[in-house]
Amino acid sequence: MDRDYYKILGVSKTASPEELKRAYRKLALQYHPDKNKGKESEEKFKEINHAYEILSDSQKRQQYDQFGSTAFERGAGGPFGGGFGGFRQGQQGPFTYTYSTGGGTQGFDFGGFADPFEIFEQFFGGASPFSRRKPAYSLTIDFIEAIKGVQKSVNINGASRKIKIPAGINNGSRIRFDDFDLVIDVRPHSTFIREGQDIITEKEVPMAAAALGGIVDVETIDGEVKLKIPQGTQPGALIRLRNHGVPYVQGKGRGDHYVRIKVAIPTKLSSKQKQILEEFDKEGRRWF
Repeated sequence: MDRDYYKILGVSKTASPEELKRAYRKLALQYHPDKNKGKESEEKFKEINHAYEILSDSQKRQQYDQFGSTAFERGAGGPFGGGFGGFRQGQQGPFTYTYSTGGGTQGFDFGGFADPFEIFEQFFGGASPFSRRKPAYSLTIDFIEAIKGVQKSVNINGASRKIKIPAGINNGSRIRFDDFDLVIDVRPHSTFIREGQDIITEKEVPMAAAALGGIVDVETIDGEVKLKIPQGTQPGALIRLRNHGVPYVQGKGRGDHYVRIKVAIPTKLSSKQKQILEEFDKEGRRWF
């Protein structure tokens, strides 16, 4: 039975290679067996890959337009029979993966993915079981080590290596070496929160300091600095310390440090403090 590969991908017969690629990526992610369980999704995923393998190759596309899909079906008797081969499945942890075998997939453009198994990474963030990438190892470092940079001695395949970690590297970053990749795992910090190149911390200030303004000490990745609290600072306000954030791994400059203000409201007041607040309230001043 002749199949319409254009219809399978949801494109017109005049679709450009870029349109084919976009359609394939969208459908491959939508119908991947690990995204949609069931025999129907599995068959649809195979069908999508088969259609794109033919249409993405200009020579095969021309042959398909002339002879139809039967020329490319597995075991077909025509001059292009066996063009695609079959599919197999495997297991990686709790996830399954599907891959093609045989049939001239050499030189196949996988719709913008490095290979068909990059779809696996789109879902789960892990390396493809059949990826042709170098071996990857994980290295755990402290938060400040990631911010400042550090040199570590590691053992790779029985050999000691000195690894230089650049300042500003983020959690999950991959460093590529000649014969392996290193994935960085950064331990969270008890005080500092990283958002991109910026650092965020909280600082509790007395109610009077928030209302009247003042100077407080704030801990940063560069050490303790003085922070000016403007008069009338509200709870939750963010005050920026320029250039006290994370260095950019590539290029000059660094992010900022943002201090989120928490206003400490006293739970116990002396008689004199109560009297002062009552007088303040009587004068008609507003808190908000």
